[in-house]
Amino acid sequence: MTPYSVFLADDHPVVLRGLAELINLEKDFRVVGSTSEPKNAFAMIDRLKPDIAVLDINMPDVSGLALLRRMRNADLPVRVIFLTAVITDAQLSEALANGIWGLLLKESAPDALIDCLRRVGAGYPWLPDELAARANPPWHEGIKPGLDALTPREMEIAGHACRGLSNRLIASELGASEGTVKIHLHNIFQKLKIRNRTALAAIYYKGSSDSGAIGIEAEMAQRS
Repeated sequence: MTPYSVFLADDHPVVLRGLAELINLEKDFRVVGSTSEPKNAFAMIDRLKPDIAVLDINMPDVSGLALLRRMRNADLPVRVIFLTAVITDAQLSEALANGIWGLLLKESAPDALIDCLRRVGAGYPWLPDELAARANPPWHEGIKPGLDALTPREMEIAGHACRGLSNRLIASELGASEGTVKIHLHNIFQKLKIRNRTALAAIYYKGSSDSGAIGIEAEMAQRS
């Protein structure tokens, strides 16, 4: 099995070094990069394309939330985990709204971080009960999220997939690689808690109908 690649960002170098040593002890993970200067984090993540990014939410210059928003807007297929000493209810709600995959307090045992990494790597979200209870609206991993959970690029790919285009044709339409399309589709399925394109089409066209549009053709017509 190929290890999951992990990127770390924390403004405390000692914490950063300890996290890297802890994670590298596990055979199913490999730390591919880290920084204690959050202003450098996005460029490094964009270059390294890790499977998972573990970020502190409260960092100077650039917060973890700002990095999460930027990665979402850039459609980077990276699963983000916040490892933080403290998080406000407002930060929690914003993190969930922007597609956070995992959230863990630094007071948790080291084993909890490894469990979180494994669950997120397998495509499942991780949110401790005490944090889930504070979420607004209430968070429950059994609830299927709607299309709002998808990034703009994921919505575009979902639309093409629901038109019946193959991964190769979608890649050609977008000027991307077929591998990138596969990664995006995998993330779409995980976010919507579905397993195939048939289920995706049911959610996509219902969402399009509810918003007064019929599939991607209508969306493109509205933009032109």
